Amino acid sequence: MQLKLFQKVEKLKNNKNTDVFGLGQSCWDYIGEIDSYPPPDSKCEMSVVIEVGGGPVATALIALARWGLRCTFSGVFGDDVYGRQMIDDFRQEGVDTSGALIRDQASSQIAFIVTEKKSARRTIFWRRPDGDPPMPAELDFQHLKQSRLFYTDGLFIDAAVAAARNARAAGIPVLVDAGTLRERSLELTPFSDYYIVARPFARALTNSDDPHKACLELQKMGPKVVGVTLGAQGSLILDREEWIETPAYKVESVDTTGCGDVFHAGIAFGVLQGWSLEKTADFASWAAARVSTKIGGRAGIPLAEAYDGVYSTDY
Repeated sequence: MQLKLFQKVEKLKNNKNTDVFGLGQSCWDYIGEIDSYPPPDSKCEMSVVIEVGGGPVATALIALARWGLRCTFSGVFGDDVYGRQMIDDFRQEGVDTSGALIRDQASSQIAFIVTEKKSARRTIFWRRPDGDPPMPAELDFQHLKQSRLFYTDGLFIDAAVAAARNARAAGIPVLVDAGTLRERSLELTPFSDYYIVARPFARALTNSDDPHKACLELQKMGPKVVGVTLGAQGSLILDREEWIETPAYKVESVDTTGCGDVFHAGIAFGVLQGWSLEKTADFASWAAARVSTKIGGRAGIPLAEAYDGVYSTDY
């Protein structure tokens, strides 16, 4: 089955140099596992401590590369040990780093994550990179235009909007992973084809806990497809007038770090495969659930050919 999957991927690549051009965050994560979150002014022993690369776009591109797609990452790194580790990770996974911008005397993004063994909940403490953000003039638009999909988390908003404009003008679909509603986040909506937000974003947008309301509000801003990820409740996607509700797969979760990143990777993969949105959302949900079975956002990324629906189910 593995050969069959990669033959299908290769057939769809046509003449493009890159399948997915990603712009956004890359982070170096320190992750510790505990039994339960402690109260203030107390001590808590961690049973497991690992360090691994993370970040929404970064983790998604690594998932897509493992699934046989050609990916390019564009983002900011400091000239420190964390930046070198992240770039090495990308190269080992086969992700093109020609878009990497290394800032002199700057620090890379890092995060400290505590995950609860019993509940799989996690708390993230992070520091953004302190180097200058990517500017539109620093992006390789020719490379972008030779891709099949542009993918961003919108953190570097000026560069993200410029890239999305160029992608749309070239007929390249734009996918946005919007985790947090920031001051200028919505500037990307008119140039997006797929705008998928996390539940906290939806709540902040509508001041309510109704994801349907958030989808309808986002749809008015221009994206063809909008959606909300709902954690253990699955996801909700609105495609024009069609609602697609996808339940979460039931697994034994130990850490939810990276689940949202891989969910969005699943959406990108399905779009590039030409699947229906129902099948795409189901694959994304399946992949995200499996990520939660291991600590860290990348160790649990499954093989795409292990998904039963790829060939055995006609959607």
